[in-house]
Amino acid sequence: MRLTVLGCAGSFPGPDSPCSAYLVEAEGFRLLVDFGSGALSTLQRYAGLHAPDAILLTHLHCDHMLDAASYVVVRRYAPDGPYPALPVYAPSGAPDRLALAYGQEDSTVEDVYQFYGLQPGTFPIGPFTVTVDRMNHPIETYGVRLEHDGRVLCYSSDTAPCEALLRLAQDADLFLCEASYLDGVENPPDLHLTGREAGEAATKAGVGRLLLTHLVAAWGSEALTVEAAGTAYDGPLEVVRAGACYDV
Repeated sequence: MRLTVLGCAGSFPGPDSPCSAYLVEAEGFRLLVDFGSGALSTLQRYAGLHAPDAILLTHLHCDHMLDAASYVVVRRYAPDGPYPALPVYAPSGAPDRLALAYGQEDSTVEDVYQFYGLQPGTFPIGPFTVTVDRMNHPIETYGVRLEHDGRVLCYSSDTAPCEALLRLAQDADLFLCEASYLDGVENPPDLHLTGREAGEAATKAGVGRLLLTHLVAAWGSEALTVEAAGTAYDGPLEVVRAGACYDV
């Protein structure tokens, strides 16, 4: 199983990265997990315009799904004709939200996407065994656990601390975890994690490696986030970059 980071900026695109988008590959199958603002550019750069075999959207905030609306043009109006409908696993409301984002209030994108509604549980996507659960975030949001050939990748999506995240991350080989907020300041509750909280989750879940993502470059501090995570987790950790690849 291989992870390629297409985008990792939190809340809005940063100077060096689009928003959240992660390509996970196994056995020639490519699952795109989230498709945030600007990630269509890096999809072309690091994988290919038509690389995804399926898409999983963890929630419907723009920084995690907006380029799925832009992708409608790619698949509907290709010079060699429309592409077959692409499987999309997403929270309820995704078909209407993507149609509105594309600008077709009275239309549909279901010629481009075949939608499957997410709910807590385990199911297959290609060669992956996928488990999702609700996170602690203001809208319907799912953390993701991907298993293949005895290896485990967990992705927090957006969340404040919660028990569901610890269950998904249990004994994961790679834990891709958001760390949007700085420690030591008054942060809004039930929205995002700090570096320390990401480290605490990694330690409690017994993960093998912690990858921090969804940092907000414009008003955060990468150095302080890493330092805070390191006070709570003594395993290998780093902040991800667009274009980085990891073998799980």
